[in-house]
This record gives sequence, C-alpha cells and structure tokens, in this order.
Amino acid sequence: MEDIFLSESCNVSARSSCDGADERYLSDRASAKLTIVVGDTHFSEEKMFLVQSCDYFQALYRSGMKECRQEEIHLKSLRARGFLIALAVLRGEMPDLDGDDIVEAIECAAFLQVAPLTKHLINRIDSDNCLLMYHTAATFGLVDLYHAAALFIRNMYADLEAEVKKSLPSELISYVESLSPSVFVAVGAHVTCGMDETVHAASRTVCYLDESSNNWKVLTDLPLEASTSMAGVTVLDNKLYIIGGVHGLHKQVVDSCFCYSVENNSWGRISSPAQLRYNLSLVGIDSCLYAIGGEYERRVMSSVEIYDVKTGRWEFAAHLPRPAAGAACTKAMGRIFVCLWKPMETTEIYEYLSGKDEWQLVTTLIRKQSYGHCMVGHRDNLYVMRNGPSDDFLRCLMDCYSLSSGQWSSLPGHFANSKGSLFTAVVRGDSVLTLNRSMTLEFAVDGKTWKPRRQMKGFPRSGSVWTFLLRLPDTLMLQ
Repeated sequence: MEDIFLSESCNVSARSSCDGADERYLSDRASAKLTIVVGDTHFSEEKMFLVQSCDYFQALYRSGMKECRQEEIHLKSLRARGFLIALAVLRGEMPDLDGDDIVEAIECAAFLQVAPLTKHLINRIDSDNCLLMYHTAATFGLVDLYHAAALFIRNMYADLEAEVKKSLPSELISYVESLSPSVFVAVGAHVTCGMDETVHAASRTVCYLDESSNNWKVLTDLPLEASTSMAGVTVLDNKLYIIGGVHGLHKQVVDSCFCYSVENNSWGRISSPAQLRYNLSLVGIDSCLYAIGGEYERRVMSSVEIYDVKTGRWEFAAHLPRPAAGAACTKAMGRIFVCLWKPMETTEIYEYLSGKDEWQLVTTLIRKQSYGHCMVGHRDNLYVMRNGPSDDFLRCLMDCYSLSSGQWSSLPGHFANSKGSLFTAVVRGDSVLTLNRSMTLEFAVDGKTWKPRRQMKGFPRSGSVWTFLLRLPDTLMLQ
C-alpha cells in the first residue's frame, strides 16, 4: 500500500531528542502568541495550543531549531483555507467540507499531522465524497483516511463500481478490491444453563448473512461460559466483545468477558469491569469499550466504565445523569450518544465528552406516550426509533435529530415493527440493515428519508437479537 504514496509527503511525527531547553522555554511562555503565515494570510495563535494539538508544532519545539524562538513561522507548502479548517476542528467545531475544502484539509492534515482533523475527515466520508477522499489521501499519504475511505467504498462497491473504475488509477482500485466487505452478523439472546448445552446448540451460534445466496451461515459458536442474554455486545476494530449478561436458571450475573477475533477465528477472555453488570449498553470507539449503566442484583445503576484495549484495563468514567438499564446508545461523527427516558413521554439524548469526562445534554424529544427504544447514527444525524402511541409496539415511529443544525424532524409514515425489526439496526455505508424472523430489510438512507431497498431472508431465532458488522476473511467465508 505504501508504494502508492508520494515520497515527498512529510513525516513530521518522528521525534528528535532534545535537552529540554525548548520545552522549558515554551512552558515559561505558555500564553505567548505565534504568527503563522500561510500564503498571504496571517494567523495568530497561542503556541501552547498549537503544540498540544498538532504533531508538527510539537516536533518543531522539541527540535532545538532556530524556529523555536521565532515569533513568526511561514508554512509555504499549505493553503490558508486548509489551515483555517484545521483550527476550526481543533477548537471543537464540525465544519462542512466541499470538494476544494476536502483537498486542502487533507493536505494540511498530512503536512502538519493534525490527528483531530484526520478524524473529522474520516467522520465526513460519504457516498458523494469517498472517491475524492480516497484519492487525495493516497496522494498526500494520509494513511488512516486512505484506509477508512477504501473500506467505505468496498462496502458500497455495488453502487460505486462504475465510478470507481472510471475515475481511480488501477493501484487504488486493486487495494479496494483486496479488502473484505462488512457482512451483516447476528446472534440471539442466549442464557447458559450449565455445561450440557446440546439442547441449545442452535441458539449458541453467531451467524452472518451471505447476501449472494441469501442465506444465514454459522460463523462461530459462543463459548460455553458466555451469555448474550442481557449482555453488552458490540464490535470494535473488527473484534466482537461480550460483556456481562446473566446465566443459569436464577439469572446470575456473568463474571467473565469474551472477545472473538475474526482474524484468528478464536475466542479469548478479557478482564471484567470492576462493577459486574447486566442489561448494560456497550459501545466501542477509539480503541475503547464503554460499559454504560445496567443492573446488578436488580438495582439499576448510573456507573460507567471504560476498557482500554491497548492496556487491558478498566477505569470508571463520569456517571450517567441518572440510572439507566438497556438504554439506546450509538456513535455518530466519532462521538457517543445515549438516550435516557423520563417515562413515558420524554427522551433525552446525552453525549459523553471524553476530554472533560462528563455527560452533556444535547437535546430533548417529547412525544405523547412514546419514547426512544433504538438510536442509529448516520453521518451527522441521530435517528430515534420509538413505539407508537399507547405503547403500540407493532408500529415504529422515527424522528431525526441533526447534530449540525440542532433541529428535530419526523420521518413520514409508520414503519412496521413486527417482532422488533427496527429496534435493532446497523449502518453500512449509506444503508441501514434491520431484521426480524420474517425478513432482513435494507433501507437506503438519504437525509430525512429511509426507503426500503431490498428484502432478504429473516433471522431464524426468537427473542432478542444483537446485530453488528464484521469484515470476514475469505477463509471464513468459504467454510
């Protein structure tokens, strides 16, 4: 992959040794201003802000070079618009990006090694800009964006193939086609009842939908000690995690946690949270698992724990504003959101702010005798699925909250919800996949509309179902 990147892309993340003099100098003048000249535009920013936010300036002030003591630095290889976008992202904004913006932002992210800007670009990938993102990231050597855009294209290859082959060079096409697309995976709620599991063997399987044959196939069996009943189940970095849950006839809390590696086709154990829990919400993002709320010994909790995959350690985070079990939770724009109810008519959406370790109220939705059961994030929209009036669970109503505009809108019509089809949903590209025992239904998502796109075979399990996406290697797909 690396041989397609231009050799002149800058590797400013390399750290040179220094005697600490420049760091002390900067620390003594933490609020000192630095003028950055980009083209004909002058920017005035605090040095410490730039050093803490950007690998380029961090490396510069550790280098011992004469520029460390200058009050003005010229960046001749950039354009002002790209640097302005970078500053906006570093201040916590989410700027919209058109074609020219994308090119200049990628150029800036690559040259200055601005990780938050790269993350923002990844979060902005969609079917309209993915080819531009992919090709430009390859040109400037922005590896994370390059890979993320390639995966997005691979997942939508049936729709994009003609344009891909028309507009991309052969080496970029080859890389996309070498990737495994994400497949729709499901597992039913299963309670362990001891070591003799032969009666329940069928319910202990994790299955994926082979869309070419329109058939569900077994991917793996659950470990005997694992339970998916009232557990937290999620995927992070193409690995499946099961946290907590209940087992046995008396529904005792499970004290072991499990991880399934697609690459190795094997299960392993990870450490358990300090607080055992079931009926929790589990979400994975940025190499961390978030175990949110849940119950223990029939007591609803507000505690939250974060598991760092790299260190293998759990740590407590800020508590939820109030106790919650089985709360609807999702990711959007690289951020975590959770629905909390004030039964029966109020749904509050909170966001976890990792930098501040706090939960912030984002918005409130009030609907008569109805509250959110499932939430899906797609682009900068949060879709909240809720029951119909008077607890009518056979009809599903849907509302959309735009993170960019801060406005709510209702999607027209009702969505059939026989046996919970819309209370479990996952996003793949610009589609949402839902299922029940009768059918798997793919919706095309376009702003404020969900249009049924195709219908496939339903998942042959009763009860609650967990759904997610995994990228399976060819060796598993051929089994």
